[in-house]
Amino acid sequence: MKKIILFAICLGLTTITFAQTTIKPAEAGVTYGKSVTADNAVTTADLNKTLSTDSVYNGKITGTVVEVCKKKGCFMKLEQANGTPVMVQFTDYAYFMPQNIVGKTVVVEGKAKVKETSVERLRHYAADAGKSKEEIAAIKEPKRDISIMADGVLVVK
Repeated sequence: MKKIILFAICLGLTTITFAQTTIKPAEAGVTYGKSVTADNAVTTADLNKTLSTDSVYNGKITGTVVEVCKKKGCFMKLEQANGTPVMVQFTDYAYFMPQNIVGKTVVVEGKAKVKETSVERLRHYAADAGKSKEEIAAIKEPKRDISIMADGVLVVK
């Protein structure tokens, strides 16, 4: 009898451990994390202008999702006109994005900042990646990336 009870407990714990968290599909009006409204949101182009003079921006940013983490939706990337996507992560991994959010327009609210990678570091990465001497020598400018730590995401369309 003890073995049956122990087996039932183990089976129950296993089921709970491996249960999938259901993430709502991305549809207009759905919010993930903190409740967000679309008012006063800046575009990624405006964000770029703001971060060219300020080191941090706190507020709302709107953009189109071009990529989402394939494992469990733990990050997403927003499109920029220059082709370099803006990385969006979620505060304390408190929520995740569905796979169908790619191509949707969203408003994220949180803290955006610029991270700059030096030429020396970029050349080091290129060498580690097996790039040719010519490719490494062609790196002449630091790389500037924007990242956002979002408290909430609203799907606009």
